[in-house]
Amino acid sequence: MDNKLKIISLTSYSLIILMGQMIGLPFILWLIFTSFDFGNSDQIFAISGLIGIIINFTKYGKPTLGKILSFVLMILPIVRRMTEIPIEKFNYLTFQIPLLIFVIAYLIYIIKPNRNKKTAYNNV
Repeated sequence: MDNKLKIISLTSYSLIILMGQMIGLPFILWLIFTSFDFGNSDQIFAISGLIGIIINFTKYGKPTLGKILSFVLMILPIVRRMTEIPIEKFNYLTFQIPLLIFVIAYLIYIIKPNRNKKTAYNNV
């Protein structure tokens, strides 16, 4: 169940669409492009979002503190975009629905207790 919640939350995080001048851009692409855009004030936030995603796939993302740190790092670029641009610009469903799914699924993933599975190595 934990893996399913993590997959759902990370997929919805990646599928958040940021509307541009001509077309919408998936959030994961914005993170990647902005992290290599030197001199951009959003670069540090994009890098923090990518670090948050990477933490999910390491051993540091397993404990509750690692999950909380990862969530904070991933939410920082979204909060930055929402404070930088007028909030009325985010009134479209391709932003709101994936963001809502990400926040709800990841918070459940954080709150849900880790169940240690019994193995032969735990008894040693």
